[in-house]
Amino acid sequence: MTGSDLYVSIARSLALGARERRVSCFVALGDSFTAGRGCHPELRWPNRLAASLRPRHPGLDYRNLAIDGATSAEVLDQVGPAVQQEPDLVTVICGANDVIRTVRPDIDAYAEHLATIFDRLTAALPRVAILTATAPERWRFLDLRPRTRERIVSGLAELNDATRRVAASRSLPVVEVVGHPGLDDPENFLDDGLHPSARGHTRAALELARALRTHFGIESDLANEEER
Repeated sequence: MTGSDLYVSIARSLALGARERRVSCFVALGDSFTAGRGCHPELRWPNRLAASLRPRHPGLDYRNLAIDGATSAEVLDQVGPAVQQEPDLVTVICGANDVIRTVRPDIDAYAEHLATIFDRLTAALPRVAILTATAPERWRFLDLRPRTRERIVSGLAELNDATRRVAASRSLPVVEVVGHPGLDDPENFLDDGLHPSARGHTRAALELARALRTHFGIESDLANEEER
């Protein structure tokens, strides 16, 4: 954690009055990472996170609206159904398909979609806690031709810069996936080398739980666990 991150964390804790923030409804938006392609539902990170929240937040309602293969434009379509649930916690993780599914990624369009997602959520739900994340900029275990790999890495770096910029302009926290040591562990990936395995989902749930505690004072049973 950088010095500035520490100050932000302290400020948020003071704003919360050192009290645990309560969550009554958690909604997850996104693509296959959140939808959990190839992983049993109970082992997917949003399900694990929701399960870890319930002991601290009795009666928690949970909806996973993520769609496998969704682009940021398609995640934008998930906002309406999300708002209908009246959540006080929303995770928004998307954008990788905006790069992977085209040879000419439109990063400006992605940034506009992400900004609209955030703005619509906060306009309808003024007290909502929103958490987003960057995307991996490399997949060591995904078989790609050199030029394709170069294009994807470059596109994802630009995408991540846009994510940070849009989130920062709205004072929203970003979980940094770039450079995470888990990206170098093949056991964190399915055989396709792209999507997380059950172990990968476990690590994702841990990171997001810790971010919720740090930035919002939202406690869960996962937040204090050590990575396995």
